[in-house]
Amino acid sequence: MGHGFRVGIGVRAYELDSLGHVNGAVYLQYAEHVRWECLRAAGIGLEALRELGVAPVRIEETIRYHRELRAGDQVELDCVFEWGEGKIFRVRQEVRRGEELVAEVLNVGGVLDLGTRRLVADPGAVFRGLAVRPELVGL
Repeated sequence: MGHGFRVGIGVRAYELDSLGHVNGAVYLQYAEHVRWECLRAAGIGLEALRELGVAPVRIEETIRYHRELRAGDQVELDCVFEWGEGKIFRVRQEVRRGEELVAEVLNVGGVLDLGTRRLVADPGAVFRGLAVRPELVGL
């Protein structure tokens, strides 16, 4: 993996589909787990977000598959946040088995104001205000 925060995961037998490889929904679970671990490592915890009355939300998520994963495989996922102008941000993630690229996940997210049920204008500012290691989330 080129850069970013990384977490290793072992593929479990119950995550397989009828063809014997990892079910597509499981890739999304892996990716979400790694995003939360990255936020936590940066100092951005769920409790602190709730105290602010906000929560990160998924707007869109896509997977591009390159190789199959099977039970017992060990993979690493990275997590690279990309910030621009406006209410959304992107998180690019790669799933790798050693040096081999298995899949890519692209997440488009925002930060939801739980009171107004609207996206906050500057999600990076929310994360920056809580982070003790903002570099982990690209800030």
